[in-house]
Amino acid sequence: MKIPQMIRAEFARLWATKMARLAFVALMCVPLLYGGLYLWANQDPYAKLDQVPVALVVADAGVEQGDDVRVIGDEVADNLVEDGSFDWHRVSAADAERGIKNGVYDFTVTLPKDFSEALQSSQTDDPHRADVVLTTNDATSYLATTIGEQAVQRIQKQIVQSVNKEAAKSLLDGIAEIRGSLVEARDGASELTDGAATARDGAGKLHDGTKTAKDGSGELSAGLAQLRDATATLPESTETLAGGAAQVAAGNATVAQYGRDAAGLSQQAVDALAADRAQILQDLQNANVDPAVIDRVTAAMDRVGGDLTDANTRVQGASDQLDTLASGAQQVADGSRQLADATPQLANGIATAADGSAALDDGLAQLVTGSGELETGLGTLTDGAAQLRDGLADGVKKLPNSSADLRADQAKNISKPVDVQTSRVTSAGSYGAGLAPFFMSLAAWIGIYALFLILKPVSRRAVTALHTPLRVTLAGWATPALLGAAQMLALFAIVAFALRFDFAHPLAAYGTIALASATFAAIILALNVWLGSVGQFLGLVLMVVQLVTAGGTFPWQTLPSPLATLHHFLPMSFAVDGLRQLMYGGDLSDAASQALKLVLVLIIAVLVAALGVAKTMRSRTLKDLQPSLIG
Repeated sequence: MKIPQMIRAEFARLWATKMARLAFVALMCVPLLYGGLYLWANQDPYAKLDQVPVALVVADAGVEQGDDVRVIGDEVADNLVEDGSFDWHRVSAADAERGIKNGVYDFTVTLPKDFSEALQSSQTDDPHRADVVLTTNDATSYLATTIGEQAVQRIQKQIVQSVNKEAAKSLLDGIAEIRGSLVEARDGASELTDGAATARDGAGKLHDGTKTAKDGSGELSAGLAQLRDATATLPESTETLAGGAAQVAAGNATVAQYGRDAAGLSQQAVDALAADRAQILQDLQNANVDPAVIDRVTAAMDRVGGDLTDANTRVQGASDQLDTLASGAQQVADGSRQLADATPQLANGIATAADGSAALDDGLAQLVTGSGELETGLGTLTDGAAQLRDGLADGVKKLPNSSADLRADQAKNISKPVDVQTSRVTSAGSYGAGLAPFFMSLAAWIGIYALFLILKPVSRRAVTALHTPLRVTLAGWATPALLGAAQMLALFAIVAFALRFDFAHPLAAYGTIALASATFAAIILALNVWLGSVGQFLGLVLMVVQLVTAGGTFPWQTLPSPLATLHHFLPMSFAVDGLRQLMYGGDLSDAASQALKLVLVLIIAVLVAALGVAKTMRSRTLKDLQPSLIG
């Protein structure tokens, strides 16, 4: 009997009775139900997060901004509801607490009372972080907790971006104001530099002038000192002069009086002579004196009278001169007295002026020194003002001269400085498509394992008809391999056409999963040939081991070290890695490498099974006749 005939005979056995057909069909559908239903349920759960009910509690009291109150919590809540990533419900804290306990909400997000105040606290002397409170209930759904944490991180990112944008806008506006102030300060420093330079030049002139004044004050001080020394005895001298002048005035007054007396007597003599002349002439005439004598007497009297008149005139003139001299002498005496009275004050004034000029000289000496220091200081001030002006000018150049629109764009960029550009070498497209290689491979193992519950690994008829162990083994392997290929064809159709998962290389992908099914059939066949029912149980254990080592959900590198090592040697890992490359359009050479590994495992498993068949064919015992614990 040939191998195909043995396969047909096994199929006939499986289809022999109604109950056998029912069992056969049910077991053939096991991988379809497992793989198809699971992938259908997880086809794209992230696209339906907007159906996840979430409670949103806004207890934010807000902060005062001028005459208004800003409630940032309301702004965040409005953005969340508008975004629609989840089925948000704005409720009270009490309703949220009841809802999370009763399973009405998968998680709750609370913006506390001090939410706005905490966000604005960076502008105060008590900066602290704002809280976003996430409340979950793993009893409702553990994955809801994970999704909630991701949602809060997204909320945090949005809040941080918004706060950073406002902070950056305020910072840039502040820098713009600082730049404006620096421009004004630069202009002021420039004016200060010019003024300081002018003041320095003025201080230089002042210094030169004070030195000249110092030289003059030195001479003045010396002259006043000499004058003070020279006038020290002036009060005593003027007093003596006043006394002498008074005596002279008194003497002159006496002399003037004598002069006046003499003038009176002289005038009386003249007057008497005139009277006496007429009387004498009359007496002479009366005495009948010879006229000639009378004429001679008259001539003599006229000569005497003329002389006496001349003398009287001179006496009168002398008297007037003596009066004038007396009056002048009195004036001199009076002036001398005034001079004597005023001279002490004059001497004191001269002494005071001398002291003052000495003090002035000292002060001008200090002024010369001070003006020199002032000139030096103003020079330093000029240099410093110039440095300040230049520094402010450099500062102005370093600060950007930006418009309000530009600052708004800059703040937006600062709040979100990085855009993530995702470049995919390959792409699964959806969550379900990402899990498909793993669950198709797992379904292939489950399908083969289920078939071996009704298949006979090595029948007595095959041992009798096919005399060689390898042919017996191939006959026992071919039936589950073909049935597995049919299972995988149906599963591939469900995944590709019903669930609409894309396959970059559909024929190669089907070939890989069919090869994996055939390899799994060889492994379970070898376990059954060598260990019987125990081998069938170990097939279940091996499935569990491969389920955790295949890296179907998380990267295999996250596994504990012993399990991570097994990933490189178990066939389900090869099937998962190969299907990913073929389904997502990855590296075909890697897919071919995984397929070769499956072929190698298949050959080894068939040879191991053949060795077990050979052992069975050489010796059969009563144990071989005992019924199987599994079937």
